Amino acid sequence: MKYIYGPVPSRRLGQSLGIDTIPLKTCNWNCVYCQLGRTVPLTNERKIYFPTEEILDEVQTVLANHAPGDIDWVTFVGSGEPTLHSGLGWLIQQVKQLTDLPIAVITNGALLYLPDVRRDLAQADAVMPSLDAGTAVLYRQLNRPHPEVTFTRLVDGLEAFRQGYSGQLWIEVMLMQGLNDSESALRDIAAVLRRIRPDEVHLNLPTRPPAETWVRPSDEEGLLRARAILGDVATVVHPVEGSFDLSGFETAVEAIISIITRHPMRQEELERTLDRWAPGRVQTALAELEASGQAQVIERYGIRFWSAAGSRYPDEVQSQAANAPGRAHQRRSTQN
Repeated sequence: MKYIYGPVPSRRLGQSLGIDTIPLKTCNWNCVYCQLGRTVPLTNERKIYFPTEEILDEVQTVLANHAPGDIDWVTFVGSGEPTLHSGLGWLIQQVKQLTDLPIAVITNGALLYLPDVRRDLAQADAVMPSLDAGTAVLYRQLNRPHPEVTFTRLVDGLEAFRQGYSGQLWIEVMLMQGLNDSESALRDIAAVLRRIRPDEVHLNLPTRPPAETWVRPSDEEGLLRARAILGDVATVVHPVEGSFDLSGFETAVEAIISIITRHPMRQEELERTLDRWAPGRVQTALAELEASGQAQVIERYGIRFWSAAGSRYPDEVQSQAANAPGRAHQRRSTQN
């Protein structure tokens, strides 16, 4: 499978079947907390990045091979910003004809100021945009957007979408210690949320490897402050443990690469997943993954994560195959 992964356990959506419409890392933001690393270069061009018919064929195949109850949601999310794919609206429409499962779109929301993007996402059952800052200055510092997607356009787009959208609008706020969890920063976010009127606000923490080494999750005091200021509509979304579906792939390595390209995995999480796939062959599978040249190890918060080799992280110490015989991938350690 090139474009479909999972189902994977989701914090909010149970077992989520992921649909990826764009290459790694195609995005108009370069967020300091992004688990997929830095965006190089930023792009804001809407176009067909992958053939939409091929994506739909894979969706149809995967849905046919799963029993009722295996999948809770079909989710457009992946290697960057899904709304940059100009065929997204057609895909949502076609998937709805294939299944009664609810459809979600996880997006930064930066293009919702465009009427065609609002029309595309209006077909989804839930849309989950981001709002990490309540001012233009902090927006530029945290999300580091393409110059065309200004803070004014972000907020105006979210407000316009809310006015015409009948599904569930769930705003995600990524809380980072010392960056957007102060009283003033949270009051600015609250003021914007009053304009948007989302159904829910999800407070998330950067528990996977952030792009920048200095990013830290908000502490308990910051979470309590956020709940107090943002109100009852805000809930803390805690990390979830669950089963990763590796079916549909010829080898465990192919399946894992499909997941970590969109969803970096902790070492112990990866080992548990591999043990379910091929009991007793975990170390062999890890060695194969390492030798494939398509994976890298990132260290954050003292934890080892496996991520796609193409993801870009700072302060890289690269070990090329030519310099380290038997190690065909680039291992990068960015632990403080």
